[in-house]
Amino acid sequence: MYDLHYWPTPNGKKVTILLEELHAPYTIVPMNIGRGDQFTASALKISPNNRMPALVDKVPVGGGAPISVFESGAIMMYLAEKEGRFWPQDTRAKYEVAQWVVWQMANQGPKTGERGHFGRLGPEHGDQSYANRRFNDEVHRMYGVMNNRLFDRRYLAGDEYTIADMISYPWTVTWKLQGIDLDEFKYFKRWFEELSERPAVQKGIAVTAGPPEDPATVTPEEQARRRAMLYNQRARPAPQGGLISLG
Repeated sequence: MYDLHYWPTPNGKKVTILLEELHAPYTIVPMNIGRGDQFTASALKISPNNRMPALVDKVPVGGGAPISVFESGAIMMYLAEKEGRFWPQDTRAKYEVAQWVVWQMANQGPKTGERGHFGRLGPEHGDQSYANRRFNDEVHRMYGVMNNRLFDRRYLAGDEYTIADMISYPWTVTWKLQGIDLDEFKYFKRWFEELSERPAVQKGIAVTAGPPEDPATVTPEEQARRRAMLYNQRARPAPQGGLISLG
């Protein structure tokens, strides 16, 4: 029913967790972001931001042509709404969940990603002490946000397990590498340990996209090509012949 264009990163694993929780049939379509698969013409048709994951629903509600959805938060809302689980649709509960999905997309994911990016840079890129301090502190703050939220409720959106929890969990799996002491965040720790025991969460986290690439097989020329393509990206030129004026 679903094709998931995927690479095993936290953003991809959010969606596989949900698909496993739903027991929904899906096929993994590998999108090797290190190699640059996300820049192909076919990928751009379903993911115009040059990123993964992207979902193609081949049997949408009401029939008709397949529906494609990009951005992990939108994918999770689409799936949960269509399947009728993990996202209540009454107004109060719906937006209790939606605000935490948006929080994850706008805060936890980007800040944790920036922490990893600047932390990996070598000395040839200059002094990164400010960037490292800023994003280390931001990641620490995010754990505090979740910890305080979970002080008086079982899950992020209340007493019900929802996509708000699934979308946030994969970015916390590497808490130790992020320099986090779980004992500092006891309410988060309780939530984290509970989710870690869920069979669907375990299955979703374990989803791969084929055997990992052996770095020794990547030539220096290919490494240079990938660096030029992946880092310091600027706007892609628009196709010719588009709409100039609607007037």
